[in-house]
Amino acid sequence: MTPLYWTLALVAAQRLAELAWASHNTAGLRHLGAIEVDAGGYPYFVTLHAGWLTSLALLVPPATPPNWALLGVFALLQPARIWVISSLGRFWSTRVLTLPGAPLIHSGPYRWLRHPNYLIVTAEIALLPLAFGSVAITAAFSALNLTLVLRRIAIEDRALAPRRGL
Repeated sequence: MTPLYWTLALVAAQRLAELAWASHNTAGLRHLGAIEVDAGGYPYFVTLHAGWLTSLALLVPPATPPNWALLGVFALLQPARIWVISSLGRFWSTRVLTLPGAPLIHSGPYRWLRHPNYLIVTAEIALLPLAFGSVAITAAFSALNLTLVLRRIAIEDRALAPRRGL
């Protein structure tokens, strides 16, 4: 198996594990009365991430040697993902859910940033294709991701505003 396929298999496994954990948390939050905001936008994120990995698998020649430095930076982002997920704990989900009355998280990376996960994912979407020489995949999926993320941040901020006292 080539470095490209090993990398894609690891990233896909990670994303699937995260989806399972998010599903668990989502069910728990819904049980507590959480409200999902923008359920209609969720499939676009799923499609974006599946398309990103699929395009790498189909459009990058399997024998393409990786840029190990860029792949290393991508790997260094993974502990940051775990930090975000662990900081949110049971409140972490891939969906936009708000639990009225629940405290906002101000620990971990949330001490400094409102949306650290989107920053990490934006970097990942750009770095992984670049690590395998695909500027076109980086450009296309970065543009799509930026469009979705900017929309989603606005929706999240509106949903959380009452809990921020705004």
